[in-house]
Formats: sequence, structure tokens, C-alpha cells
Amino acid sequence: MVHHSGSIQSFKQQKGMNVSKSEITKETSLKPSRRSLPCLAHSYAHSKSLSQSTSLFQSTESESQAPTSVTLISADKAEQVNPEENEKDSVLKCSFADLSDFCLALGKEKDYMDESEHAIYDRSRLINDFVIKDKPESKAKLSKNDMNYIASSGLLFKDGKKRIDYILVYRKTNIQYGKRNTFEKNLRAEGLMLEKEPAVANPDIMFIKIHIPWDTLCKYAERLSIRMPFRKKCYYTDRRSKSKGRLQNYFKRIKKWMSQNPMVLDKSAFPDLEESDCYTGPFSRARIHHFIINSKDTFFSNATRSRIVYHMLERTRYESGISKVGIRKLINNGSYIAAFPPHEGAYKSSLPIKTHGPQNRRHLLYERWARWGMWYKHQPLDLIRLYFGEKIGLYFAWLGWYTGMLIPAAVVGLCVFFYGLVTMNESQVSQEICKATEVFMCPLCDKNCSLQRLNESCIYAKVTYLFDNGGTVFFAIFMAIWATVFLEFWKRRRSVLTYAWDLIEWEEEEETLRPQFEAKYYKMEVINPITGKPEPHQPSSDKISRLLVSVSGIFFMISLVITAVFAVVVYRLVVMERFASFKWNFIKQHWQFATSAAAVCINFIIIMLLNLAYEKVAYLLTNLEYPRTESEWENSFALKMFLFQFVNLNSSIFYIAFFLGRFVGHPGKYNKLFDRWRLEECHPSGCLIDLCLQMGVIMFLKQIWNNFMELGYPLIQNWWSRHKIKRGIQDASIPQWENDWNLQPMNIHGLMDEYLEMGIWLGILEGIGILAVITNAFVIAITSDYIPRFVYEYKYGPCANHVCLKGYVNNSLSFFDLSELGIGKSGYCRYRDYRGPPWSSKPYEFTLQYWHILAARLAFIIVFEHLVFGIKSFIAYLIPDVPKGLHERIRREKYLVQEMMYEAELEHLQQQRRQSGQPVHHEWP
Repeated sequence: MVHHSGSIQSFKQQKGMNVSKSEITKETSLKPSRRSLPCLAHSYAHSKSLSQSTSLFQSTESESQAPTSVTLISADKAEQVNPEENEKDSVLKCSFADLSDFCLALGKEKDYMDESEHAIYDRSRLINDFVIKDKPESKAKLSKNDMNYIASSGLLFKDGKKRIDYILVYRKTNIQYGKRNTFEKNLRAEGLMLEKEPAVANPDIMFIKIHIPWDTLCKYAERLSIRMPFRKKCYYTDRRSKSKGRLQNYFKRIKKWMSQNPMVLDKSAFPDLEESDCYTGPFSRARIHHFIINSKDTFFSNATRSRIVYHMLERTRYESGISKVGIRKLINNGSYIAAFPPHEGAYKSSLPIKTHGPQNRRHLLYERWARWGMWYKHQPLDLIRLYFGEKIGLYFAWLGWYTGMLIPAAVVGLCVFFYGLVTMNESQVSQEICKATEVFMCPLCDKNCSLQRLNESCIYAKVTYLFDNGGTVFFAIFMAIWATVFLEFWKRRRSVLTYAWDLIEWEEEEETLRPQFEAKYYKMEVINPITGKPEPHQPSSDKISRLLVSVSGIFFMISLVITAVFAVVVYRLVVMERFASFKWNFIKQHWQFATSAAAVCINFIIIMLLNLAYEKVAYLLTNLEYPRTESEWENSFALKMFLFQFVNLNSSIFYIAFFLGRFVGHPGKYNKLFDRWRLEECHPSGCLIDLCLQMGVIMFLKQIWNNFMELGYPLIQNWWSRHKIKRGIQDASIPQWENDWNLQPMNIHGLMDEYLEMGIWLGILEGIGILAVITNAFVIAITSDYIPRFVYEYKYGPCANHVCLKGYVNNSLSFFDLSELGIGKSGYCRYRDYRGPPWSSKPYEFTLQYWHILAARLAFIIVFEHLVFGIKSFIAYLIPDVPKGLHERIRREKYLVQEMMYEAELEHLQQQRRQSGQPVHHEWP
């Protein structure tokens, strides 16, 4: 028999780690404070529970993580380890010593086995004192006994006590068992418990169930500065807020007489998420008596437990080497095939949720959130955050806000579209084009193109008018303002959520170094000026050289996109001659449309192929930079992906909007590419129809592809996985973790693809907003015919008393002598430009009207940009990022949190003095 406490004590003495209770008390004591606590009387009943000591742990110890005995397996014999409890010690502590080296030394002596393998677990080092909060009687069924549905779903070890926090999967036939053995031994040395179990459906698959014990959970929660609840919130009120409260109560009474909002979820169906109304602080084992701990099983949420385990998996070595660390590399080299946290249970139930209630939070989310019938309901964001974590919760909060804000934009856009649809037949330009039966347009290609009557473009002219009318400018201004309003109000919404979820200054407090960065630069350490502790440091020369290589890779990929766009342009120039002489009469008549449609489809294929390469290249370049923290990695990766996606999607659109038909020359003197292919001209009705076709087809096809990959493909894969499993095995006999493994894996980059679809980062959104204003200004001024029509109305039009567009089409077309083409025809043809006629003193030179239009275009760009930017800035100034009341509450709560920590520590010290018989001081000694 081996005495566990004696082993640890001897190990401490070897390491020089004699720690007494008095030293712990001195180390954790706070600075004196004579300030009073405004809300101390309000929470006096809560603070009285500091005197209760061992009831919680003694009642739950035998039911959960801490075993009463641990079996150490060696090659020769098994030894029973019985930990000794120190009942007299009531000092609150939670594994102050790091036992990883000690556990590693013991782990090296054990043979590897397929059964449960427990880490060295010292019960005498558990916390013996807790702040116990009285449980309300009217709790929701789901929060009364959080372990019931965990046990019912089978998410426990074979002993039926330890919950499963993470799952590793590997194939037995995989030969890299040495890396796995080392990795798993190091995991056990870090304090995790592992248990192996073969798969039911596939005997070659082995699952490793991971459980994180309480002391390990506490240690890493402190290391990661995870914020946990420690006191119920008490709100400061003054006369204004009191009167506001009375007014709100008055409106609540009125609402009782009104019908219930159908978009609001029934609150009675959701558990009481009590931690949302508590003060929180970074978890500390030395001050664990500050925190509200009803149960060890529910104190840390499932998302938090999984996050801590993944943090450990990412930083555990599997071989001796600088970069031989982390579960990602083990998955990449095939040692493991998957690593995931298990779901809480099935998401469906044969029993109705209204009568029998939810069987777990996953089932509740499925019934009240992830269903098509719930599309009009508000999202249960608190429950999403509790189940999936803060990052995914914020994403869905943003997605809901974005979807809701799209409604006014869609309404205004439809109004502008219907305005164009109603006034389409009344348009003077469309009427003149449709009636121009005797106006012949010059050939648009050299060999196979003939003269074309202008009225053959009647349909194109009407379609163009739908997107190029008087409401277009209004809609462009509206969308620029909408983007600002959306962004500013999202900042306010985000500030409310970050306050409610206690994520203020979260990144600064919880940011840790990436394991790859630590492994690469562990030999070069500097003192962190903030923490005062040594940490790995990347030399400036190394950082600059890696950044230069990364930037070079970015420019190379962008140049590859531009090359692809240029290739599509050449393709358009080559095939337009072919389509103009096509045997099929429909293609021959609409060869321009066929050319654009074929080019759009080819461009879409190129875009999708390049997207596959971009993700891998961005991932490699980001890893090459060795970012210091995970947020730096995500920011760097997001910037690269945004640049790649933006250039890839919009380069062809920019070509059509700003370059197509701008530099073609004029009949008799056309500009040619490589002196061989004549540059492409716009359609007689304008270039905007080509732009609409390009944007519509790409966006439509991309949306269909994305929806299939996000919805259709996973459904097919999951159906096929279930079909293979059910060939000889009933689904009910398969454990939850095996069902989860058969689901489709989440992208390694998490929500990066979804973020790129929406643009969730504030910096990128603000940049897109600025770029959108500039782009809209140039599209209206250059691509559309709004400015030429405007100049004609007020300068060259025939209407004296009122503006009109009578004769605009004839005015916008120049003359060319057909005899100069050498095609055996005489007379004149027309082309889109403002040049002098053949009979003028300066034939085919730009007219004065051309320069007037150019000046008007430049003036419009300047005025439009300054006007819209001024409105955007004014709106941003009027809408603060944080509501005033919330800002004051945040500042006051920071003050209250500090006071509460002081008072709670003082009470704890007074309690210790009472127990030891020493005189009690009401102030700091």
C-alpha cells in the first residue's frame, strides 16, 4: 500500500515546495480597504454561507470525479492507492502544486492498457469549503439535476460517475501507436483521465474518452483566467432609473391586455440561466470561496470544460522535438482521425416536448431554434452560448441582427425595382430605342458581324432601365447610410451582449500563447511588460522576414486572379467572332448575350477552383508567420481570406463596370489586343446589362453552391453514415459519441467561412462601407447613363420650360461613314460616343459635350462621396457604440466587483480567526 499524501509531501520536499497554510493566506491576502460596500446588506444572506464547509464536496465526491481509490498498473503488480483526507484542514485550496512532472514519472512505469486509466488524484488536496447558494424551488427541470440527462445519454465512463468531456478516435490498424502512447501518457500526466472503448459498428475504430477532474479543471480555469460567477448582481438606481422603472411597469401592465408577440419564445420552456445575473471574475483557486458553486458538475459549463480540454490537447507533446506538439498535427499525420466534444444526447425524442419537456439542451435547441418552423422566432441566444460557447453565440447573434436589418434594405430595393418596372414603358429612352427602325449600328466585330438595327435592342433597353433609373441614385445613397446604421446599431447590440455574457475585455484577460509559437521560440524569452513573467519571444528580424514571405505570397495569389480575369477577357474576344457566325440562329442573333453568359460561367468555375487553393495558401502563409496568440492567427488568416475572396469575386465585375467598352477607339480606328483581337464594346443599350448579368449569375450560382455544401451535402453524408451503421446494428445500441463521430466534421477554421460570407469583423465592415460608397459613386458616374442623361436634360435638351429626354438617343450616338470600312456599303452607321461627324471640321474628334459629361462625372463623384461620407459620419456620431446607461453600469460594476472581492476576503479571514480562536478584526489587520 502506498500512502498518497506522503508521496506528494516527499515530492514537495524534493522540489523545495513546502507550502504552509499561513503562507497561502499571506500570498492570497488583499490590500487593506476602509471603503464600505453599498450592496453588502443586500447580499448578506449570501455571504453567511461562507461558514459552511465540507457538505457539498462530501456529498458529491463519491458520485462524480474523485475516486476513493486509484489503481496503479505496472508490468509486475497492481498497487492500491488510498488517499488520506484531512478533515481538520478547512482552508480553501485547489491543487496549488503542479503535479505534472510527478504524474509523468509515475506514468512512465505503467504499461498501456485499453481500460480506464486514472490520473493520480489526491483527495486531500480538494477544496473543503464552498459558497453554497440556496437552490430555488421553482427551478426548470433541466437545471435541477444536470447530471441526469448526462447519465441517461450514456456520456459517462464505465464506472457511471465520471462524465465524458472529449473524444479521440483512431484506427487500430494505424501503426503510429508510439506517438499515441506518448501523447496519452502526457495527457494523463497533465491530470486528464482516459478510458478506451471500441466502436460498435466498426471493430477497427477505437474511441478514447477523456474526463477532466475537478482539480485539473480548476488549475486550467485559473491559468486561462476564465470568468466565473461569484455574487448576485445588485443594480444601482437613482430617481431617473426609478421613474423609468415605474414607466416600464406601466407599459408591462398595458402589454398584458394585448396579445403576446408571436416572435418571442415561450420562456417557460427554457431553463433558468442564472449565471447571467451574477458578477463574475477570473477564476482563482486561492479565492475559490468567492465563487458561487452549487455543484461541481454544473459549475463549469460543457462548453467551458471542452474548451479547457482542447487547450490541453493543443499543448501536449507526442514526441521529443520543437514542433511535435498538439492534437492537430496528430490528426494531420494520421495518428488520430478525429477529436471532438460529445453532444449531450440525441436531438430528437419520441415524446412531445410540450408535455414531457426536453431531454437535454441539444433537444431543446433543436425544438425551439434549429427548425424551419421557428424561423420567425427570436433566437435563444443565452442557451446557444451556454451550449456552444461565446464565439458561436455571438456569431448567431450577429446573423440574426444582420438578417433583421436586411428587411428595410430589401423593402426599399423592391420599391425602387417596382418603380422602374412601372415606369419602364414611359421611359423616353426606351421608347426612342424601340422606335428606331431606320437607325443602323456599326458592326461590333470585324469579320462576321453585320449592321444591326437599333430597335433590336428594345428588350435590353427596357431591362437596363430597371437598374438604371432615377431611383438608382437614391438607393445607392440609402444603402450607404444603411450600412452605417447597421454597423453602429450592431456595435450597441454587441456591447449589450458582451456585458450580459461578461465578455468585456475578454480577449485581454483570456488570451494565451499559441502552442506552435511556444514550441518554436521557447529558447528566446523576454519579460512580458504586462504580466512581468518571462515568455517566448519572436525576434524582430525573424518576424519581418516571415512577414515579407507572406506578403509576397499574397501578391502572387492576387496576380494569379488578375491573370485569370485577363484570360477570360481574351476568351471573350476570341469567341465573340465565333458566336457571331454560329449556325444556330438564336445564338447568331444574340451573340453578345451568349458571349457574356459563357464567360460568366467560366469565370464562376475559375472562382470556385481558386477558392479551394486560397484557403490552403492562406492557412500555410498564416502558419508561416507564427502568430503569437490565437486571435492574431485568426486576424491574419481572416485578412488573407478576405483579400483573396474579394479580389477573386469582384475582379471580373470591376472589369465590366469600369473597363469594358471604355478604350475601344472608334470605327475605322479600333484598338486591338496584341494587334490581333479587337476590344469588346458595350451593348447598344449600355454596359449595365452586362454588369447585372455578371453579378446575378455569380451570386446566384455561388449561393446555390454554398447552400448545397452547408445543407444538402451534410444531410446526404449523415444519411449515408446512418445507413451504413444500421445494416446490422440498431441505432439505439450505439453510444452517443459514436453517433457524433458519424456526423460531418466541423471546418478546422471554425466559423471563418461564415464570417467571410457576412463580414463580421468591424474593421472589414467599415472598410467595405467606405469602398461601397466609392464604388457606387463610380458605377453611377461611369457605368450607368445617369450623368449623360442629366447633362442632356439641363444643357442640350430641347425642352425650355421643363426638363425632358426627347432626342437623347440620337444625341448620344455618333455618325460614321460606311464607305471607310471597305465592306461595299454606303451611308452612315451609328456608334455610342460623343465624337464629331465625318462632315465636321474635326471628324471623329471628341466634342464639347464629351468634356462637359466628363466634368459632370468627376463632379458627381466628389459631391456624392462627400455627401454620403458626411451623412455616415453624422449618423456614427449620433449613435454611440455603448448605450449611456450601460456604460455607467459597467463602470459602477467594476467598482462594486473590487469592493466585493475585498469584503469577501475580509470575511473569509475573519472566519478563519473565529475557527482558530483568535480575536476578530472588522478591518484589515
